[in-house]
Amino acid sequence: MRESDEKLAERLADAAGELLLHLRAEGRHAGKALGQAGDAAANALLCRELRAARPDDAILSEEEKDSEARLAASRVWIVDPLDGTREYGEGRSDWAVHVALAVDGEAKIGAVALPGLGVTLTSGSPPALKPANAPLKMLVSRTRPAAEALFVAERLRAELLAMGSAGAKAMAVVRGEADIYLHSGGQYEWDNCAPVAVAEAAGLHASRADGTPLRYNAHDTYLPDLLICRKELAGEVLRIAAGFAASS
Repeated sequence: MRESDEKLAERLADAAGELLLHLRAEGRHAGKALGQAGDAAANALLCRELRAARPDDAILSEEEKDSEARLAASRVWIVDPLDGTREYGEGRSDWAVHVALAVDGEAKIGAVALPGLGVTLTSGSPPALKPANAPLKMLVSRTRPAAEALFVAERLRAELLAMGSAGAKAMAVVRGEADIYLHSGGQYEWDNCAPVAVAEAAGLHASRADGTPLRYNAHDTYLPDLLICRKELAGEVLRIAAGFAASS
């Protein structure tokens, strides 16, 4: 019996996460060199397994040379073998592995492994949403918090939480550790396709920072902004973000 797309995404995210943990534990590399080695090893595993399991599907990976042939494909696996390379190299836990399947431009299936926490979240079995935090908690980059996010947080009187990778931040909202993740500092499709699939399956709002839908398998893979938040907060966050854009 053929393995479902959901199970395949979860299995490969787990496998890449285990490989990355093993590589780090070996101690042969450190810092930036460890991140580079991890990227290469996890990418090789994911692409090899996807080609074996789904030979008719296209692949878009941060670490693989892109091909315009994918633009004609309905089903495209979009992967980030190591999201949060810096955090991984520093021995932190806020890094992730993303495995997603976009179908006709929409993020349909996703698995986000958080190997440093021993957790993998999937669109096939998302956790039940917890009650909102009081005060609200909003995620920002630990190295370059976006001015737009700081503007929104101030007006919502939200507490700021600094964290590493996009996947780790998005999953913190899914897990109820935070309520809002607004990013405007630039991302690519592989940075958020899997997190968006998991977030939407969990019942969260996911869109561009101006509220427009997120689309995948585009010719230009750059996706500069992202909002993942509780649905009841989306309207207010988008209104405040629009005010920031108008005043900038």
